[in-house]
Amino acid sequence: MKETLHDYLRTARESMVWKLDGLGEYDIRRPLTPSGTNLLGLVKHLSIVEAWYFGKTFDRPFAEELPWWDDDAEPNVEMWATADETRAEIVDRYQRACAHADATIEALDLDALGEVPWWRKPSVTLHGILVHVLAETNRHAGHADILREQLDGAAGMSPTNSNLPEQDAAWWANYRERVEEAARAAG
Repeated sequence: MKETLHDYLRTARESMVWKLDGLGEYDIRRPLTPSGTNLLGLVKHLSIVEAWYFGKTFDRPFAEELPWWDDDAEPNVEMWATADETRAEIVDRYQRACAHADATIEALDLDALGEVPWWRKPSVTLHGILVHVLAETNRHAGHADILREQLDGAAGMSPTNSNLPEQDAAWWANYRERVEEAARAAG
């Protein structure tokens, strides 16, 4: 079970990083929702998720300082990249945080106990944290899917797997129009 969960987590992580490929700096950083959601910010956020949930929770701290969640940090600062933070820096940090998380996953049994002090019920197992981080990563991968499709039409899990029916642009335009018509009729 641990290997299955870990494999799904690795796949979701790869999808997150792929969403940045081929896009310019502006497009990976620009806010595409009223709440400011952006592709590079999602990756930056997930570096904290990996480092904290697999590090702090199991008393295996990530060696690098991640000040974005300090008590005095600006709200939501981990959800966007400053002009001084590079794509490479953020992606590399995310991959290092994932490698650190992988070491924790590999070292501990699924029933290993940890504590998430900011949760209402802080006592957890590695199994629970694996499920939690897998769910959170996939949630943000879904956000990234929508953002990327808005930017250049690229969709799916990887460059070779759109996970969508293989149809031409005319079919998709017709399909979208049918969905729009149904929405208007119901509304």
